[in-house]
Amino acid sequence: MQRETTGLLSPGTHVVEVDGLSQRYHVYGSGPVCLAVPGGPGVIWESLRTPALEEFLTMVYVEPLGTGGAQRLSSHPHGYTRERYARNLLGLLDALSLPRAYLLGHSHGGFVAQYFALRHPDRLSGLVLFGSAPVTGPEHMAEAGARVQEFVERNEGQPELPRVLAGLQAVGGATDDEQITAALRDLLPAYLAHYWAREHEFKAWRETLTCTYISGLDEDLTPDTVDDRDALPSLGVPTLVVVGRYDVICGPRWAQELNDLIPGSRLVVLENSGHLAHVEEPEQFAAAIRDFVTETSV
Repeated sequence: MQRETTGLLSPGTHVVEVDGLSQRYHVYGSGPVCLAVPGGPGVIWESLRTPALEEFLTMVYVEPLGTGGAQRLSSHPHGYTRERYARNLLGLLDALSLPRAYLLGHSHGGFVAQYFALRHPDRLSGLVLFGSAPVTGPEHMAEAGARVQEFVERNEGQPELPRVLAGLQAVGGATDDEQITAALRDLLPAYLAHYWAREHEFKAWRETLTCTYISGLDEDLTPDTVDDRDALPSLGVPTLVVVGRYDVICGPRWAQELNDLIPGSRLVVLENSGHLAHVEEPEQFAAAIRDFVTETSV
């Protein structure tokens, strides 16, 4: 198998073997290497593609195990824990012969990135937590419920609002790829700051989004919950926290808490974005990361 970093970081789609499983990833751009982990879990990797970042970074868009065309575990749809995803990230860095790289995690990908950074800080030049949170569970869900209510009040009278709310309800009951994809497309306006005012920009993108059903349970059907509050104050990796002002699922409350917990981190709030700032304010999003890379690569 080819192990030269140059070839494995050339533009295009690549596959390497990690722990006996095929790990697929997609390379665009040039500059310092940044691994990008999408959300969900299960949302297609293209959902995180950001051409504005590719102008100054070699973006390695990771296709997480079990998602899209990536190889599935024998326990699918179970077993996709943060530990399992982090193990594959470490294996990918090794396969690419990269002693260090930047790591960008969005949403659930942020949970994975936090886990990885706490255990392998020596392998990171910097960490970008985008739309992430220090915890999941009842407290996180209660905050999300309050933020959804704010979204409803801002968009009262929109004819499509019932469809969006039905999509949000359907996510929890989805049990296959078709159901979770339909729910994602239905709820998408809640993840954007001003969807209906900019529908001409986002409608086609919305209709092409796909998601793989990942249960969120370990192989023994135990929930893979997140609570990094006690650990994050020990994080020694330069960290940028990015959040959209109107993010309903991992909003400013959680970004501020991450920023307070992580020593020396910096916080950027994008005022005209929801959970998907990289498509709503791509230039501002990229500028924040460019500044962070410039400061940490000196």
